[in-house]
Amino acid sequence: MSGHGHGGHSHGCCEDEHEPAERGLEYALYQRIDVEKLQCLNETREGDGKLVFKPWDQRTDREKFVESDADEELLFNIPFTGSVKLKGIIISGEDDESHPAEMRLYKNIPQMSFDDTGREPDQAFRLNRDPLAQLEYPTKIARFSNVNHLSIHISRNFGTESTKIYYIGLRGEFFQAHRHEVTICNYEATANPADHKVESLIPQTNFIS
Repeated sequence: MSGHGHGGHSHGCCEDEHEPAERGLEYALYQRIDVEKLQCLNETREGDGKLVFKPWDQRTDREKFVESDADEELLFNIPFTGSVKLKGIIISGEDDESHPAEMRLYKNIPQMSFDDTGREPDQAFRLNRDPLAQLEYPTKIARFSNVNHLSIHISRNFGTESTKIYYIGLRGEFFQAHRHEVTICNYEATANPADHKVESLIPQTNFIS
């Protein structure tokens, strides 16, 4: 796929439309967020933080955005409805100083607060201004292969009092959480779990990896 340049051919051609559609599918993780429980700390208007996790084809939409309140920091607490292997993030704001300049990622620390942001992040990125949502920041997949809660701390912007974000795209794979719990219940229901343990665990391990 990376072989050919997007040089001379016409836009009517199917080849051009192929890549964005596929990319959109890869960025469908927002559908796996438990939106009811998603929190954004220091947002100006309550609930705005939820709005920036939107479909790929709305990534440049300017209607829905979140703006920071007391200072330039924002902290998103993002619970997923299962387990996620996170591969990349896109973060897009205005082409001015309100655009986030640094992003720090923490995994599996539910209910994080600004007090917790002093600890070492699992990964941190210096951000570029990206008004068209084109830049992906690749995560260390080994570190983010089993994420059920992701915190994104925007620690600074390019120099103004408040930070504005239009779109946060999450790319990766999703695994149902309940598979595991079902297996556990089965053990409890069986008279002699020892007979079943090995059998039911093996296919599952293969399936997940």
